[in-house]
Amino acid sequence: MVERDYIMRLIREMVRVILKLVFNIDTESPTVDLLADEEEKQMLDALLAMIDAGDINNAENQLYEIVSGGGMEKLKMALLFYSYLNDKSDDFLTEHDFSREEIKSGIKDMVSMYGLNSMADAFLSDM
Repeated sequence: MVERDYIMRLIREMVRVILKLVFNIDTESPTVDLLADEEEKQMLDALLAMIDAGDINNAENQLYEIVSGGGMEKLKMALLFYSYLNDKSDDFLTEHDFSREEIKSGIKDMVSMYGLNSMADAFLSDM
């Protein structure tokens, strides 16, 4: 329980720091409203609905397709996606064949696409 809370906090803080440093957004709870483009908001809302329905792996696959080759706003979308997913309970994640390790890995992959590996590594290397 304590380890899970620690991992959740690390992921949450990493998302916050990247949002602050890259996008100059300082927020305790990142939401879809941080996206400026309505189409991107709708895409993210659809992905979050898939998470809620338990279709996490397909939602993540779609996220990778959306983010590949996209601009920095797509990175913001990915961070919001994983932040939302990180707030789900361990029971929910396990029930839908997903883990905190996969959240961590997904974030690292996304920030790597944008050359921000060192930021993710600074937070997640000890996990």
